[in-house]
Amino acid sequence: MDFSVPAHVQDITRRVRQFVDLEVIPFEAHVDEHIDGLTPESLADLRAKAKAEGIFAPQLPKELGGLGLTLEEIVPVFEAAGRSTLGPLALNCSAPDEGNMHLLHMFATPEQAEHYLKPLAAGETRSGFAMTEPAPGAGSDPNMLQTRAVRDGDDWVINGHKWFTSGADGAAFLIIMAVTNPDVPTHKGATIFLTPIDSQGIDIIRRVPIMGGNDPGGHCEIKFHDLRLPNSAILGEEGQGFALTQKRLGPARLTHCMRWTGIAQRALEIATQYATEREAFGSALSGHQSIQWMLADSATELHAGRLMIQHTAWLLANGNDARQESSMCKVFVAESVNKVLDRAIQICGAKGISRDLPLSRWFEAARAFRIYDGASEVHRMVIARQVVKQFGGQVS
Repeated sequence: MDFSVPAHVQDITRRVRQFVDLEVIPFEAHVDEHIDGLTPESLADLRAKAKAEGIFAPQLPKELGGLGLTLEEIVPVFEAAGRSTLGPLALNCSAPDEGNMHLLHMFATPEQAEHYLKPLAAGETRSGFAMTEPAPGAGSDPNMLQTRAVRDGDDWVINGHKWFTSGADGAAFLIIMAVTNPDVPTHKGATIFLTPIDSQGIDIIRRVPIMGGNDPGGHCEIKFHDLRLPNSAILGEEGQGFALTQKRLGPARLTHCMRWTGIAQRALEIATQYATEREAFGSALSGHQSIQWMLADSATELHAGRLMIQHTAWLLANGNDARQESSMCKVFVAESVNKVLDRAIQICGAKGISRDLPLSRWFEAARAFRIYDGASEVHRMVIARQVVKQFGGQVS
């Protein structure tokens, strides 16, 4: 494994960081003024500037208007974009669209790519991924999927109840996971469907109120009432839903880690600057050992997290499913980011919990990182199974 960063990736990373610092971060002062954090006009303007700077959609192939970077190459680029929660939006590499583009690029038919992928890749539309369901449906255990798609002639009729469908409000289309064969285990009997969001039978109940501020499209509760779709709406093949989802979720977990590392790094910078400027008890805060240890722990955890991200990206790029390493990375980075943000707030004291700094908003938003794309407890279960398996045991 080569830890060096190619020159062209270093250049892109530098330009992305400069763009985020100069063009994107000023918009953070206005995120509470619009339900999606940015007005459509502001987002379109930022994306036009990103395209002009040659840094738009770094993860996409060049034929889709991207930079054609590999999974390994986007690691520092996505971290630089993630220095602001608005940065990935501006570069069109934010969740859930980034993961959805990856999924569509791998499995969409030419017709599906033309209708769904190309406008999404160009930043002209947004998308939603409808998988999670309220109890008793699928949450951390996807085998509890309740939404059903029943064949009716050449069509499928979908009924079900989803929530936390990220990006759904204002999205152009949905990617829906539904059970098509209830007579086999769910991981073999679920199928993914594509549909325009204005199709008859889709009812967006609400944007679920959450801690952490606004995300474009929110996290929506949706009901499907006799949603009728043609067989051509299937992504991949019937029964392949979970196999396709794993192809999406592996890299998506990793890109979440990349982006959040950017936020955590910036939080460390804010805390360090504050500690060097603020005096108490006869010296700058940075002169006190308790503060030094917090800064040291944060820097160490960020370094370790970066190495885990790089290693997992390398494994995935070389054909390894990296299931255990991906779970380790998700757990470690998600929990480290929360700790880095918590320490930064503690160092900044009263200013840290104020909205004068972005730390408190990030802290609220980062709490969900330990839940989405697999809760830390679920990933620990995956890791433990592999550890026990090595010694010939089993974990129920």
